[in-house]
Amino acid sequence: MNNDSLKKIYTEHHRDGGRRGKTLFGDERGSFLRERIGKGKRILDIGCRDGELTKTYCAGNSVLGVDVDEESLEKAKSQLNIETKHLNLYEDWGFLENSFDIVVAGEILEHLYYPEKIIQKISFILKPEGALLGSVPNAFSLKNRIRLFFGKKKATPLHDPTHINHFSRRELNNLFKKYFNDVGLFPLGRFISLDKIWPGMFSFMILFEAKNKKIHHE
Repeated sequence: MNNDSLKKIYTEHHRDGGRRGKTLFGDERGSFLRERIGKGKRILDIGCRDGELTKTYCAGNSVLGVDVDEESLEKAKSQLNIETKHLNLYEDWGFLENSFDIVVAGEILEHLYYPEKIIQKISFILKPEGALLGSVPNAFSLKNRIRLFFGKKKATPLHDPTHINHFSRRELNNLFKKYFNDVGLFPLGRFISLDKIWPGMFSFMILFEAKNKKIHHE
């Protein structure tokens, strides 16, 4: 998909869909990110939109927010005073190897045609001791499975037309394991106590931390 088409889709999606100034589970996701990021880090926030999640961890860190939606990027830059860059993730990123301590991908991987190619790029630009942090919707929770069984997409990740990939807990873990030695997946939602009994069935989102990157030789 060319840059203009992608830009148009996501600018309208964010603006007309009422997604600016909002983020699901912002407090919980923000706490997860702050705890693992700390201070003094160089961070790349891919798909940062208007910075609604970025603001929860940017203090004391150097953040570069990238997105294909330039209108949202302007809001992030003016409100948070962070660096921003218009970027189509499918194109060349222009970053050197080992450039960032942290890459944040909050609710991004489900929007990608080839998520593994993006994770490969992330691994390249992360420092050896760096980490990839973020979250994806849990498309295969028991609640979503029941809704889809009855042919109902509403209130499931499939209801969002920009969601073009859906991950089970196992699939997500296997994907990260190709590029990182240490992978942690954490349930998020109102019923996470039940999710401990049956992992992946009772969480609304899956938080992730992937670190200790593997070195791939061409």
